[in-house]
Amino acid sequence: MSSVAGLQRIAPVPTSADFIDIVLNATMRKTPTVIHKNFKISRIRNFYMRKVKFTQDTFDEKLGKIISEFPVLDNLHPFLSSLLNVLYDKNHYKLALGQINTARHLISQVAKDYCRLLKFGDSLYRCKQLKKAALGRMATIMRRQKDPLAYLEQVRQHISRLPAIDPNTRTLLICGYPNVGKSSFVNKITRADVDVQPYAFTTKSLFVGHMDYKYLRWQVIDTPGVLDHPLEEMNTIEMQSITALAHLRSAVMYFMDLSEQCGYTIEAQCKLFHSIKPLFQNKPTILVINKIDIVRISDLSAENRSYLDSIIADKSITVVEASTYSEEGVMNVRNTACDALLAHRVEQKLKGSRIEMVANKIHVAVPQKRDDVERKPFIPESVKDKVKYDKTDPERRRLEKDAEQEMEMSGMGIYSADTKKNYLLADDSWKYDKIPEFMNGKNVADFIDPDIAEKLDALEREEEALEAQGFYASDESEMLDSDEEEFRDAAAQIKGKKASIKKISQEKNHLQNRPIIPRKKRHVTLNEFTTGMRKSGHDPLSLEKRAARLVEAKKSAWEAAEARDADVDMDVGGGDVDMESTGAAAGSSSTSTRLTTKRGVGKLANPRNPRNNRQTAGLAHEGQSDKAIELRMFAQREPNRLAKASESDRHVPITRPKWMLAGKRKGGKTERR
Repeated sequence: MSSVAGLQRIAPVPTSADFIDIVLNATMRKTPTVIHKNFKISRIRNFYMRKVKFTQDTFDEKLGKIISEFPVLDNLHPFLSSLLNVLYDKNHYKLALGQINTARHLISQVAKDYCRLLKFGDSLYRCKQLKKAALGRMATIMRRQKDPLAYLEQVRQHISRLPAIDPNTRTLLICGYPNVGKSSFVNKITRADVDVQPYAFTTKSLFVGHMDYKYLRWQVIDTPGVLDHPLEEMNTIEMQSITALAHLRSAVMYFMDLSEQCGYTIEAQCKLFHSIKPLFQNKPTILVINKIDIVRISDLSAENRSYLDSIIADKSITVVEASTYSEEGVMNVRNTACDALLAHRVEQKLKGSRIEMVANKIHVAVPQKRDDVERKPFIPESVKDKVKYDKTDPERRRLEKDAEQEMEMSGMGIYSADTKKNYLLADDSWKYDKIPEFMNGKNVADFIDPDIAEKLDALEREEEALEAQGFYASDESEMLDSDEEEFRDAAAQIKGKKASIKKISQEKNHLQNRPIIPRKKRHVTLNEFTTGMRKSGHDPLSLEKRAARLVEAKKSAWEAAEARDADVDMDVGGGDVDMESTGAAAGSSSTSTRLTTKRGVGKLANPRNPRNNRQTAGLAHEGQSDKAIELRMFAQREPNRLAKASESDRHVPITRPKWMLAGKRKGGKTERR
């Protein structure tokens, strides 16, 4: 972490009691909770060892997170390290983190020892007592960390309230006695809102404001007031200012109040400047004379002027005057300080080793004079005679831009520059030739016959003529010479190749967007089927008779059902319900009956039976369905067995012996001997 902004992402640190509650609650929620004495002893041991290890892991994770999130002071920027040392005391801070780290290792050791003991636990009671002792010792260790945890939480809260100071950016640092107008100046030039009061030490910590100057982002730091006494006697508020002055690369603006309304004399303010001047080394320093609306430098007495001259005598110090009350010279002070810092940063970079590294790579050759002959520079005549391009000259050289503008004016379209017209070739007719394509080191154009299409057509016409004349229809039994056999073989290959190419081309768009339905799945009417059979030479008479019988049976079934519906309507339609006839009708058919009295009409519903059974869909017969159900039940046995009595569902298994669950025994069944 390189800035205070990086330190502000530390998670809250709980108290020791909350820490123990969080960890033990997580252990109870995230590990199994039910165990029984009749379980296998290895299972009981693993049950309690898992709880001890989980508790230790949770403590280790949470304590490790605290240790890793709090910064290591030696790894921070010197300013941030010194600031944290001033605010929190480095030794106390390191001691607190060290105690947390020690507690982490102690808890790990306790878990290791008790897991070793749990391996020898011979009963549920002993394993449980060992687990209880392990968790109790861990909780005791954490209870002892009450003070370090409380201290770290206070440090975290204070760090979160610190301003986000970037030690490496452009910085203006304002210092001086209390109540000389430092905070008022910061409020004028930045967007900060620092509290301003007419008494000393209003500012008790560092305040940061931001502003823009020359398109750059600047940070302005307002420091608490400093009194002129030894470093050992300074309090925490003053030490923050000294830390910022010592470690931040910035422009230092020392504010003075010549009117002495701040409560300190001009002599005291000058002495403070000389006492902290060693902190200004290698920093541009600006002496800001504030409250000039009351007293200016020219109004000072000779004695006070001599004190001020002791500071101004140093040529490296720039003196500017301003008044934050009337805002006179405030922007001039800001601009002077920013320009001084920019010039100083450039100067520091020029002094660095980077310039030397670049300079060492550059070699300037200076030739030595070998004789007294004067050698003037040679300029070709063509260069001397070259006419300067004039856009208004009608005889000027034509440019591509002129051609483009002419085309745009004429409205002929979009201009495209001809990149080939300036090619320097032996023959200008070669400029627009196609660029040759090479394959395996050979020009492809050398192997292309431009008349290949005409030759192929002529060859095909010749072959068709020979075939029409019966050239290839000779007797197979007669002997063929080798040339003719080779000729025929090549012709057959060409013919087969053409047919395959044609077939591939046709199949590209054939049934491209329609699913191909197998012929056996299509619905065929009886008439189509019997017609097809007759065309094939088969007699479909038996099929037609069977279909007629099925239609007649279905028709008679429907007529019987309609007759039953009519009988029920006649019984119920008069208004009084005949329960016997209704019951008989209900019993004779597996249907539901809806009856109304006097006002309504009874109706007997006769729903159709489903056409097929979905359980046997896709199977040849019911035997296959039964076999599939049997295999499914067999495969489910092991999952059912494993899912019955796990540790996570709070199910206490039945542990009574079989004789208590086998029901009442008949007399004379017990073997008593």
